[in-house]
Amino acid sequence: MIVCVAVVGHQNNPLYIQSFTEADDALKLHHIVHCSLDVVDERVNNPKKSGLTLNETFLGLLYPTENYKVYGYLTNTKVKFILVTTDLDVRDADVRNFFRRFHAAYVDAVSNPFHVPGKKITSRTFAERVSNIVKSFGLSSAG
Repeated sequence: MIVCVAVVGHQNNPLYIQSFTEADDALKLHHIVHCSLDVVDERVNNPKKSGLTLNETFLGLLYPTENYKVYGYLTNTKVKFILVTTDLDVRDADVRNFFRRFHAAYVDAVSNPFHVPGKKITSRTFAERVSNIVKSFGLSSAG
C-alpha cells in the first residue's frame, strides 16, 4: 500500500506531498521523504557507484526502513518524485508504471497556464489523478 507520494523541485523545495494514512503519520512520512533526498543526491552525483546510466530516470529503491520502502524517480529537469510504500514485496515493473503515470499527471498539472513554475501544485485535478493512480497501484501493469 502506498502511504505517501511527493514531488520535490530541483532545489529540494517540496512542490507536492500527499500522505494516504492517518494524520499522525504525516510528519513522519514528510521526514522520510526529506531524508530520501540525500540518497537521490548521492546517486545522481555518483552515477558510477550507484550503477545509474545517464538517461535513466527511475532511481529504484532508495532505501528500506523497518516499515517502509522508499523509491525515487528523477526527471530531466531534476524534479524528484518520491514514493513511500508499506508493501515490502513490490515489483519494479509496478513502481516504474506508477512513476510513469505520476510523471504524466505532473506534466499535465505544470502545463496549466495558471501554474507558476517552482511553486506548490495546488490543482484539485492533479490531486484526484494522483489518488486514482495510488488506488490502482499494483492492480495491473497496463496503464
